[in-house]
Amino acid sequence: MIDGRAPVEVFDEIDSTLLEARRRAERGDYGPVWLIAKRQSAGRGRRGRAWSSFEGNLLATSLFVTPQPAAQIALLGFAAGVAIAEAIDEVIGAGAAQLKWPNDVLIGDAKIAGILVDSGAVDTQANWVALAFGINLASAPDNIDQAATSLREHLPPDAAAPEPLAFLAAIRPKLELWAARIVGEGFEPLRRAWLQRAYGMGREAHIVQGEQAIDGRLAGLSPRGELELDTATGRRLIAAGDVFLSGVG
Repeated sequence: MIDGRAPVEVFDEIDSTLLEARRRAERGDYGPVWLIAKRQSAGRGRRGRAWSSFEGNLLATSLFVTPQPAAQIALLGFAAGVAIAEAIDEVIGAGAAQLKWPNDVLIGDAKIAGILVDSGAVDTQANWVALAFGINLASAPDNIDQAATSLREHLPPDAAAPEPLAFLAAIRPKLELWAARIVGEGFEPLRRAWLQRAYGMGREAHIVQGEQAIDGRLAGLSPRGELELDTATGRRLIAAGDVFLSGVG
């Protein structure tokens, strides 16, 4: 799905690479292209939350068109999570990065990256996709509703954080491989790789879905990417929501 030859465009400052991708798609420009920002003035995370922007971090969106259906496009968030985690491991050691459903990358109990997927119909045969992520390489915000960290905090004192474009170069082949495997092999290989890094499995959790909440124990990941939650009334499949573990945001 993701073109390994796609060019990279870098903005010194922009409202949001994801918003720019949507603007381009809406005027019929589907890439493929990587849009990178040194700074963002209107970055957003899930459910419209602000995503703080600091220079030296990686703020990226891949815009492309694909014939794949919406169900496969939705799985790209898991592919990006595994690819980012693999790239982080190469810098600070195997197993360092974990994945919190649906779209966060963590080190310890602190968030280091977030992922969003936007898409829309081109015609009856294809969809445009904007796969976006922000990774705290050089610094992390301290004014958000959960603990955050940066890659720099996990390096030796005299070591510099990876440069954003260099870190993107490390992620790209991993992401391209996982995206290709979704098409060629289905979700199961990626599902297994994601579960090997799954954060909080087996722990009690509070799931918030708008005005509703569900309590249970995190049990797994379904073949469609839903969170499996064991509740007092049986297993539930959660397609969307925010996950809160005891004592952790």
